[in-house]
Amino acid sequence: MDPRLQAICDAHGVFLRGEAEDLGYSNTTISRLVRDGTWHRVRHGAYVFADAWSAADGRRRYGLLCRAGFRQSRTDVVLSHTSAANEWGAPLWDLDLGAVHLTRVDGRSGRSEAGIRQHRGHLLGEDVTKRNGLPVVSATRAALEITTIADIEHSMVEIDGLLHAGLTTIEQLRRRYDDAMTRWPDTLHTDLILRLVDGRAESVGESRSRYLCWCEGLPPPVPQLEVKDRNGNVIARVDLAWPELGVFLEFDGRVKYQRYLRPGETVTDAVLREKAREELICELTGWRCIRIVWADLYRPAETASRIRRLFRPAAA
Repeated sequence: MDPRLQAICDAHGVFLRGEAEDLGYSNTTISRLVRDGTWHRVRHGAYVFADAWSAADGRRRYGLLCRAGFRQSRTDVVLSHTSAANEWGAPLWDLDLGAVHLTRVDGRSGRSEAGIRQHRGHLLGEDVTKRNGLPVVSATRAALEITTIADIEHSMVEIDGLLHAGLTTIEQLRRRYDDAMTRWPDTLHTDLILRLVDGRAESVGESRSRYLCWCEGLPPPVPQLEVKDRNGNVIARVDLAWPELGVFLEFDGRVKYQRYLRPGETVTDAVLREKAREELICELTGWRCIRIVWADLYRPAETASRIRRLFRPAAA
């Protein structure tokens, strides 16, 4: 491993072909190092050492791709849209991680080619900051930009994640949108999305469950509702609830049980503990519980019918 190239990677994430050539690497040598697996080509003309690429997860690999696109840009740009959302730690559920999104700072039209999407946009002073060593748009602007390239469900997931992390607020989103973005292209459903998002959601599954409820005409549930015992002590929080209809919903993703394992517990232990928790909630509240999994989100009408059947008869 060449320490000179490693220093470039440490500073910028990737090194460029021109930088390797300046250090004495010929075209033949570069081709051989890529071919034999010593270097990994992130995109044409941009590389990392192969062991670093192998150790990187999907989010990190996308970050390296974005750094390559940023470094190869021939004009002043900032990371935006999905590329900025990645730097802010948004969920990135089911988004296209093969495209680098950059916004030009000069307000001129950009061009899209070879996996790079250059956007034209008017950047305010509050819109640009530094994140992980790169100029990126703010979390607020990135959230709003997502609504111009993604549908309602995907946008809800990303914005819920940014809200939950405390990186933006509904008030900031609304103010930035009302200031100028109402005239942006592809923002016809942005206002609707801002009325649907909720930072109380703690997972992609919870956000998607709320979207399912909205699509199927169910009453909006309360996210992360606290349940108290007879002494007023909080004994649990439920993912979604309809208190007046006597129903609460728990989203059972695999990660849920793995994430909250206590020391020495198995997944079976965690499932049994969750079952006891559910029984206690039902006993204290008189509510009924419905549990859904990822597959249920792809059967929205059927899942909504299951939820609706549990509502108290008069309300249903």
